[in-house]
Amino acid sequence: MNYLRTRPYTGHRVPLSGLLDNFLGNIGQVNWLNDMPDSLPRVNIQEQEQGFQLELLAPGFAKDDLKMNVQDDLLTISAEQEKEENTADDRYTRREFSKRAFTRSFRLPEQVDADAIKAEHLNGVLTVSIPKKKDVEPAVKQINIG
Repeated sequence: MNYLRTRPYTGHRVPLSGLLDNFLGNIGQVNWLNDMPDSLPRVNIQEQEQGFQLELLAPGFAKDDLKMNVQDDLLTISAEQEKEENTADDRYTRREFSKRAFTRSFRLPEQVDADAIKAEHLNGVLTVSIPKKKDVEPAVKQINIG
């Protein structure tokens, strides 16, 4: 068996972008691409008058695979899925592991009511409703003039 050295494909890149990055900046950003790994689910966050709505795209994950918690002011959404298929014939020349996992964390602003967060999973999209606290006045900090 021969070992071939390969460079991993890192997404939709413009040819020679690595050379041109030094001169023109990040070409991926020019073409509306980013360096976020493909294994992380994409997120839409929308601020509304009554709170925030977070939509996390997690196709293939069941509701039971997803976990969500809040610690201090950090909302963490994670999932782990391991698919183990047992076949009667264990003779295989190639078998690729089937395990998917991700963790995304979001810092919550002070005006959020963390105890009232609700989540719903429908058609591969996790929708998280994060309400704002009622009657929150902006904090005023006095600064001494010296």
